[in-house]
Amino acid sequence: MVKNGLLLGLFALCCTGLVAWVNALTSDTILLQQQKQLTLILNQIIPTELHDNVLSEQCIFVNSPELLGTKSDLPAYIAYKDKSPVAIAIEAIAPDGYNGAIKLIIGVDNQGVVLGVRTLSHQETPGLGDKIDLRKSDWVTHFTGKLFKDNLNIWKVKKDGGQFDQFTGATITPRAYVKAVANALTYVEQHRLTLYQSHYTCEANHE
Repeated sequence: MVKNGLLLGLFALCCTGLVAWVNALTSDTILLQQQKQLTLILNQIIPTELHDNVLSEQCIFVNSPELLGTKSDLPAYIAYKDKSPVAIAIEAIAPDGYNGAIKLIIGVDNQGVVLGVRTLSHQETPGLGDKIDLRKSDWVTHFTGKLFKDNLNIWKVKKDGGQFDQFTGATITPRAYVKAVANALTYVEQHRLTLYQSHYTCEANHE
């Protein structure tokens, strides 16, 4: 029995070491792929013709549990054209999705026009709530071009009297999503100048 225990312990140790070794070998590749995916999404929600800087390099952290859906800091990316800020892409959390928190990112210009919205992560039900994922449906593209005003009555799903479609059999997810977008846009409207002047960079936060 002792011999079997030692063999089992040795096997577990080898497996742990193997996992750690593979993780070390692939960590740089994973980081590079994450960076490429981030750049792709940022350029989708703030078109490249609108700015002349690298969005991922102009990152600041923001915090507003009430409007951004989490107590944690979230990144926001500033778009510049000829050294002047022209738009911002801000991450937010919809904490009340059907199956938990939904992470999303919204691009908006200085006039309050939504440039794009994308879902970053979610656990919504396949075939129902996962229509928030661009790979499943174009629903998130319906935010693009919408002018955000303080009139929050239209920033709801149609079932609640707003302008956005809900999903058949799954209203909770789009309702939470639209609310999160509206709250994030409210945050940007209230803090735009402060955001553009912020020196609380993502890089500094990781030091």
